[in-house]
Amino acid sequence: MKPTDFSYYLTGFLTKFLPGEIGASKNTIASYRDTFILFLRFLKDEKGISVEHLTLNKITKNLVVDYLDWTEDKRQCSPSTRNVRLAALHSFFKYLQYENPDNLLEWQQVLSISVKKTEKKTINYLTLDGIKLLLEMPDLNTEAGRRNLALLTLMYDTGARVQEVIDLTPSMIRFDKPYTIKLIGKGNKARIVPLMEPTMRIVKKYMEEQNLLRNSANLYPLFFNKRKERLTRAGVNYIVEKYKKLAREKNKVLIPEVLSCHCLRHSKAMHLLQAGVNLVYIRDILGHCSVQVTEIYAKTDSKQKREAIEKAYVDVSPTDEPMWEKNEDLLTWLKTFNK
Repeated sequence: MKPTDFSYYLTGFLTKFLPGEIGASKNTIASYRDTFILFLRFLKDEKGISVEHLTLNKITKNLVVDYLDWTEDKRQCSPSTRNVRLAALHSFFKYLQYENPDNLLEWQQVLSISVKKTEKKTINYLTLDGIKLLLEMPDLNTEAGRRNLALLTLMYDTGARVQEVIDLTPSMIRFDKPYTIKLIGKGNKARIVPLMEPTMRIVKKYMEEQNLLRNSANLYPLFFNKRKERLTRAGVNYIVEKYKKLAREKNKVLIPEVLSCHCLRHSKAMHLLQAGVNLVYIRDILGHCSVQVTEIYAKTDSKQKREAIEKAYVDVSPTDEPMWEKNEDLLTWLKTFNK
């Protein structure tokens, strides 16, 4: 059977446009691919349209809205997930505007579908004491414990995303002063982050133990499992969850019941903010595209807000007891007031 125009353009979008023209990361491409896998499943199961017979002229704004509603109603996905799926579809139809402008009006109608408003979650982060407790949990008498300490310390100290840590290789760490680490973030954008000496010592000791300081190991995964394979997201999440449980046995006040890998990143950002570090520098360390994204930490830090208000506070409240409080008959006082 001859390929349809939909399969032709979708293939070009995923294999050429995303990685080649806009430099999308593997994770972004995988997320977009999953969106279209679900879209094709929806069309087959709900609309009776098989992928072999799917052409671009069959895709309308109403059809896309039905798919988005299906993700929420049938698959029980959150509005945030719905918005992720919509972002992938928007990207595809923006691509079609230039590659196949014959149905430009229909593409623009799909692009007019707006994202759903979602409830903004509060940022979950650990105090400095919470971080210290968490980092005390790995058993340094074991090889895995020493690796996990290096992993968690590096994640916190650099404010790195999970994937950024997973993708690290020995060549990305500089042990000459000033100590730095190179992180590859969203959109394959690289950034250089300062590395503090205590963290450097922990990581270097781990690398020495694993023979990762030799030149031939430069492109090896920095963190790997027993099979010498690069750690996965699930693997890193397992490590964080393991030590969270141990830390909560010591102190449930310092360690929240829900603790994700991203919480370490949030914690670093909050601690930098509380130490007086400028938002611009925090933005660069975290790899945010805009300082406006970083401002969420300033809005979250109630402690810093209180300190700022207290510093600027001028007492304007009256110190003397109001005259009417001395008068037992308030009505009499009011009648004679200001006469």
